[in-house]
Amino acid sequence: MTVLALSVLVVALAAGLTAWLRSRGSRRNRALRQLLDAADALEDRLRTARSEIEAIAGDDHNPVREAMQEMLRQRLWLQQHGQVASLEQLDQVRASIDAARGDIDAQLLQIERARAAMH
Repeated sequence: MTVLALSVLVVALAAGLTAWLRSRGSRRNRALRQLLDAADALEDRLRTARSEIEAIAGDDHNPVREAMQEMLRQRLWLQQHGQVASLEQLDQVRASIDAARGDIDAQLLQIERARAAMH
């Protein structure tokens, strides 16, 4: 009876460990997917915004170029460290990308308001 109980306990522990490892991998995959989706969304937004912002700001201060460079740095970091990065690090990079997209959206809103005031 003791051997049977011990066997059941070992199988239960193995099943629990397997489930925990899968859920951990799932969270990691989800974090990576969300990070890549955020980077793709920022890149799309930057491409859309490039001509409008350059028309207003000129080439001297080009926030689109700066944001594109930052996004490329983050993609390079992800390529080099993404497989070993912690979930916290992945979340920080995604938050940085989201903040950059927010900055671009704010600048586009200012351009929109300036154009509306001119009409």
